[in-house]
Amino acid sequence: MALRAFAFALALAAMPVSADEPVQLLEFDDLDGWAEDDHAAALAVFRNTCMDLDGADWEALCAVAETAPDARTFFELFFRPVLIGGESPALFTGYYEPELDGSLRRTPRYRFPVYRLPPEVTGRWLSRQQIEESGVLEGRGLEIAWVDDPVELFFLQIQGSGRIRLSDGEFLRVGYGGRNGHEYRSVGQELVRRGVYQPHQVSAQVIQSWVRRNPTAGRDLLHHNPSYVFFREVEITDPDLGPLGAMNRNITPHRTIAVDPDFTPLGAPVWIEKDGDGPIRRLMIAQDTGGAIQGAQRADIFFGFGDEAGEAAGVIRDPGRMMVLLPIERAHQLIPDA
Repeated sequence: MALRAFAFALALAAMPVSADEPVQLLEFDDLDGWAEDDHAAALAVFRNTCMDLDGADWEALCAVAETAPDARTFFELFFRPVLIGGESPALFTGYYEPELDGSLRRTPRYRFPVYRLPPEVTGRWLSRQQIEESGVLEGRGLEIAWVDDPVELFFLQIQGSGRIRLSDGEFLRVGYGGRNGHEYRSVGQELVRRGVYQPHQVSAQVIQSWVRRNPTAGRDLLHHNPSYVFFREVEITDPDLGPLGAMNRNITPHRTIAVDPDFTPLGAPVWIEKDGDGPIRRLMIAQDTGGAIQGAQRADIFFGFGDEAGEAAGVIRDPGRMMVLLPIERAHQLIPDA
């Protein structure tokens, strides 16, 4: 079999992904629901970014993927599922591409600016509160657009990309352009700490509603997160395509996840088993990152764009487990005696 012969020809010197946590090699029979997934859909998404993976083994696998092999056979023949961490349940959340109403000019309605990265920002800079209260960015021509809702602008920064619907019906897409160097702090966890809500009650919609009902305390709550995200304008070549992820490629609803690249290589396939309401058993591709996505068993599932996707993504906070699919030799190097 040509595919099997090629598997044995993969470079034996492939370096493993870095991991400081326990590692377990699994079989595909260990993956709940593996046989029922649409492997061809996952392979199509894998091809979108596989050319950007580093290593001779990844390069070789990408070349085989381009020959349109049987998708399930491709993954089972050349990869091995690896559970990194896993002593505690994984945490799955959701994200989406928001759509905001805005304008290219400041008006009485559209007065909240979406800023591009100032040239002096390198490393740790001013906090969110300092930026918003000092006016340090005003009048410098850094505005990409203005929007009508500061709460939606805050969540645009949390998501890292979005679309701005202009008054003429056209859309402006903005993508991640940099940040102020402060670590992300969850405002949802802060509401729980203050005793306003129980953990299971918190969602993006609940936070937005609370901030709007409590404008003064709400502004203070948003300042609890010192991280501030800047944007860049991104050309929309096809409105049906998702935003650009961390690999500078369009991401795909329900097949792209954001991961911690210290444990999961960007571009790698990842099998997720999300429990809770609406369980998911699916082969995803790690094509994005996020400030709140830290740890081997942590992933953010991309749900698409618009309000409906936002409602679906905003309620996801579920346990489960995730296994990265690594080239066989690379997987075995994580456990030399395996």
